[in-house]
Amino acid sequence: MEEWVGSIWHKFIVQKSNTEFDHARVQFDDIKKSVGVIFRALGGSPTKRVEAAVPRDYYAHRNFIDKISGAKQQVSLAWQDETSLRLPQSIAIFDTPQLNKELYLWLAALAPHYPEQFTHWARDNQAVVAKVLNKCPALRPRYQRLVTAILKQRVPVEALPKSLQPLERAVIQAITHPGSIIEFPVAHYAPQAIYIWLYPNENVKDNPFSAADIDCQEEQGSSAATKQQSVQARKKSQRIEEDDTKDSLMVFRLENLFSWSEFSRVNRAEDDTEDDDAQRVAEDLDIITVAKGSKQKTAKLKIDLDLPSAIEDDLPLGKGITLPEWNYKSNQLVAERCLLQPMLPRDSKPQPLPRSLDSAAKKIRQQFQQLQSIKNWQKSQPSGDEIDLTAWLDFHIESQTSMAQETGLYVRFQNCQRDISCLLLSDLSMSTDAYINNQLRVIDVIKDSMLLFSEALAAVGDPFALYGFSSVKRHHVRFTLLKNFAEPYNDHIRGRILSLRPGFYTRMGAAIRQASNILAEQTHHRKLLLILTDGKPNDIDNYEGRYGIEDTKQAIIAARRLGLIPFCITIDQKADQYLPYIFGHNGFSVIFDPSQLPTKLPHLYHQLTQSSY
Repeated sequence: MEEWVGSIWHKFIVQKSNTEFDHARVQFDDIKKSVGVIFRALGGSPTKRVEAAVPRDYYAHRNFIDKISGAKQQVSLAWQDETSLRLPQSIAIFDTPQLNKELYLWLAALAPHYPEQFTHWARDNQAVVAKVLNKCPALRPRYQRLVTAILKQRVPVEALPKSLQPLERAVIQAITHPGSIIEFPVAHYAPQAIYIWLYPNENVKDNPFSAADIDCQEEQGSSAATKQQSVQARKKSQRIEEDDTKDSLMVFRLENLFSWSEFSRVNRAEDDTEDDDAQRVAEDLDIITVAKGSKQKTAKLKIDLDLPSAIEDDLPLGKGITLPEWNYKSNQLVAERCLLQPMLPRDSKPQPLPRSLDSAAKKIRQQFQQLQSIKNWQKSQPSGDEIDLTAWLDFHIESQTSMAQETGLYVRFQNCQRDISCLLLSDLSMSTDAYINNQLRVIDVIKDSMLLFSEALAAVGDPFALYGFSSVKRHHVRFTLLKNFAEPYNDHIRGRILSLRPGFYTRMGAAIRQASNILAEQTHHRKLLLILTDGKPNDIDNYEGRYGIEDTKQAIIAARRLGLIPFCITIDQKADQYLPYIFGHNGFSVIFDPSQLPTKLPHLYHQLTQSSY
């Protein structure tokens, strides 16, 4: 009876304080693509993610009913930082879905025009709104509809405490006439939420310990049996040092506590068993706290960041090569920023092609050997098999008006010389140690792919080179030589490929620059640079997120200036979120079944090169 009365009271008081229109609610996921298109079309950075944000604490005035029900302590607001634009998970402020949708689109149009940091939140928002309305007059009707609807939803000025009324009048004036209010009255509470403005970035504490101490999900191998869970909304987080005191005393039995709460910095017994309910818990928590633990836990991810000793490591070739790196924050190429170390596999021994690949290799060799005898029609020949009607017609017309000189008027069907060279650059980061099924790791698939690719190019006679790369910060970019252009493809090369092992991180820009320099020295008409990877650019210093993506993009731009044709092949299922920006929409291919990569790679090469002959 007591629980029944409590549930009835809870429903009543919550409904009484709820001012949203659930029947008109618009979900972020349903409009995410449209929002992203508008954001980038109006000047938003292509590298910025457009994501859902969870509600945040908002200290505005609440009435008596709100305090009883606990409502309006948190509000869904729009904000952005240098890596992403965060919009509410859903909007139900207005009584029609169309207006709620228009609010999403308005925020997307507004976001690209904000400065990197607010100098004065209210003045800056007014200035941005005025700028957008002047730049895009077609948005004025939409803005007026939103302002009219928002003013109807706000608590009337007369219903607010007298101390808050001057601030509310100033806010209404700033919304209706952007730029008209310079100074705002001081109040003890924040104004009612202004949903048509963007808010400052939420404060996040600085890291008390190095990022190198934190497991990096994108660069670690995980068991195929481990189920990966994700929370779609971006959660507020903090990192702290774990309390390691040994004098804790529990005055109750912890197994009787059937709930969870935000992190408390006290020493508790640690449970390293897998939590099947972790995703639901993460969605319920407001703040995700990450602590550096002192004890070894049962690992879902295998990670090894220690560099091998000189005796066990691959053989370095020379003292290393200094390379530049792009800093998007200063918008400049920083000279001698990275040190790239060419290396040769130490334990490689001459080996034949594995028997498991014999059948596939035989089939691929037969297919590519046929390309050696391809014939094409050669136009404008002095003699040939047939008359070139186009050339003859041009000559005939010109001879009627002037003294036209007879040139080649025939076409000849003859063998076409392939004039192309290719460099295959493979990602050898630690994420390649992950299993794609119960038998194969990513690194195994990469080895098989490089072997069959080599068999195909050796059969057709195209010059090619093979390299691999990984990195540990900017001063140690490992560039593994597997085959250069001068070496023949033989058992020594196969032995190097078969000796490959997972490396460290993925500083892709430096590796692409070095590969571009090598390929640019070739004298062939077409030079194809293939990049084989399983993830986005990443390293344990500042080379992550937008920094790594921007640097890689600049490396690709530099490669194209050298006359190269860069193309990326990836097995990353989320590659469409960043590869179109780096390589262009036609500059990459996603292999959704990694086990098919060895057979698909040679055929991709054939498709990329057949258009020239």
